[in-house]
Amino acid sequence: MSKTKKNNVLNFPDKLNSGDREVEAVVFAAAEPLDIETIETRVSKKIDVLKTLEKLQKFYSSRGINLICISKKWSFRTAENLSSLMSQQKNVEKKLSKAAIETLAIIVYHQPVTRAEIEEIRGVAFGTNTLEILMELDWVKPHGRKDVPGKPIQYVTTDNFLSHFSLKKLSDLPTVDELGSAGLIDSANIDSSIFGTGKFYQEKQEEKKENIYSNIDEMLSGTLKNDDK
Repeated sequence: MSKTKKNNVLNFPDKLNSGDREVEAVVFAAAEPLDIETIETRVSKKIDVLKTLEKLQKFYSSRGINLICISKKWSFRTAENLSSLMSQQKNVEKKLSKAAIETLAIIVYHQPVTRAEIEEIRGVAFGTNTLEILMELDWVKPHGRKDVPGKPIQYVTTDNFLSHFSLKKLSDLPTVDELGSAGLIDSANIDSSIFGTGKFYQEKQEEKKENIYSNIDEMLSGTLKNDDK
């Protein structure tokens, strides 16, 4: 790799090699976001796909289109600060009903969840088309059946839900305490143990573990530095 030196700083060229170009072409041509395993089946075996994607992500970070990763799937998107250029001249807005919003919120925080469980949490039955509207938007989808009598269908959110709300993962959503602090709910009258169950809760627990390991690493690094002095 050629390089130039100026003011004692090494500057490497930002050109892409053949492997970078293969991954770039596959992701660009895809009709939907791709995971690493899918990309690996379409490019040369010698390519380190994850490393290449991270390189391309950095390469495109200051350009008109960015390479982003949502729910472990990669795709090119218009840079967020330029999204207004892509908007249509005429916007047609369609508001969700209160039942649909409440149903979506329950699925987000309690997934996987059945229709009966949704109605139990809301305290009221909802129309037959409420779930259908959310599925038509591709924000919610069926996800197997619960192992109880009757085998009811369970529902979860989709990757498109994350993408629409610019979320990388479910645990990016606010917790019950954060919602209470913002004045959006009365946290004093809500049992926090039923808030953030299922997949959302699991991701939060994983984040806590990562934070613990990070703190330990920082502590050890600081100790080693002090010992070196």
